[in-house]
Amino acid sequence: MQHGEFSGEPETTWLTEEGTPDRRMRVLKDFSFTDPKSKVWPAPMGSLVDGASIPQALWTLVGSPYTGDYRRASIVHDVACDDAGTDKKKRRAADRMFFHACRAGGCSVLQSIILYLGVRVGAAAKDVPPWHAAISAESAGPRLRRSEDELRLERDFKLIADRVLSLGESDDDAEVERRADAAFSEVVGLSPM
Repeated sequence: MQHGEFSGEPETTWLTEEGTPDRRMRVLKDFSFTDPKSKVWPAPMGSLVDGASIPQALWTLVGSPYTGDYRRASIVHDVACDDAGTDKKKRRAADRMFFHACRAGGCSVLQSIILYLGVRVGAAAKDVPPWHAAISAESAGPRLRRSEDELRLERDFKLIADRVLSLGESDDDAEVERRADAAFSEVVGLSPM
């Protein structure tokens, strides 16, 4: 299955900002991803990205921002999430795009599903109190132990991923989304967005 293509390699610069984690970057040159339906997802010059769509509590499972074959996907996804704001349908579309962008970037089907589930958890976190608390704790910086809320988020993520993957790997975004909706409903009682 063709998943789309990137406009090239992104050009960015790291930002050092007082009072915030030094994880943000500014896009220096227009960059985009064209999905399988020919929709262009832009990351225009000047866009700010932070790779934070996947909660930090899941980084040991899915990888930290700007690592691996999903680096380019995270840039266009960050911009698409900012553009979506609180519109759940637009955010859902951005998450589907992220699945395809991960595949186009070189991630395996399994990796792309896991990463997709990570951004879906990030999108749903405000609707699940322990997840929201776990994300609020992310600014605590280096520490020896994770909070109970962070551990809960990780356990819930694993349960969701196990349910989605128990039916085997699928390279079809609609099928992965359907399975994810069912798993989110079963594990934390969330209905589809």
